[in-house]
Amino acid sequence: FLHAVGGRHGIADSSLPGLAFVVAYTVSGQDLNVAIWTAVGLGAMMFAIRLVRRETLQFAVAGFIGVAIAAFIAKQTGRAEDFFLPGLFLNLGYAAAYLVSIAIRWPLLGVIVGPLNGEGMEWRQDPDRLRPYSRASWIWGGGFTLRLAVQLPLYFADELVALGVAKTAMGFPVFALAAWLSYLVLREGGWQLGRPPSQTG
Repeated sequence: FLHAVGGRHGIADSSLPGLAFVVAYTVSGQDLNVAIWTAVGLGAMMFAIRLVRRETLQFAVAGFIGVAIAAFIAKQTGRAEDFFLPGLFLNLGYAAAYLVSIAIRWPLLGVIVGPLNGEGMEWRQDPDRLRPYSRASWIWGGGFTLRLAVQLPLYFADELVALGVAKTAMGFPVFALAAWLSYLVLREGGWQLGRPPSQTG
């Protein structure tokens, strides 16, 4: 699960710049430019650290581009809250993707985890293996929906500090909870880490 999102560093890449943005905006007396450059600077520094360590750059690049887009939108609109707008759309997209994938019987978690676990897409041919992936996908869809349910009202209420805190607090903790619950559901269905269900019996 961690590998699929770039590990702990991948989660940090997507959450810490937002927190830095809120802190800088508050400390600077609501100076949007200071907040933007603080977030972009932190994103660039995190990218540079990965580059020096010769780590996988895929998620670092994605994280930095995400920060740059968020900063651009906030600069264009002049609203600090709009820095979090791309993240809200991203959560909406993920929630919709998980729910649609369940409806069409291609649960997204199975599409992600199946190849990583060595079983490819064979699980789709067995209802006993399809069902746990569908249930686990509900957990992830629910997690992204929960983020929207909490953060959208804060966005529309112009509660920047609360929005930044909520985004950070619902980053890794929600991910970790969803990963753990998914693991329990899949294990109940016969799935074991590193071994396809067909090999566990």
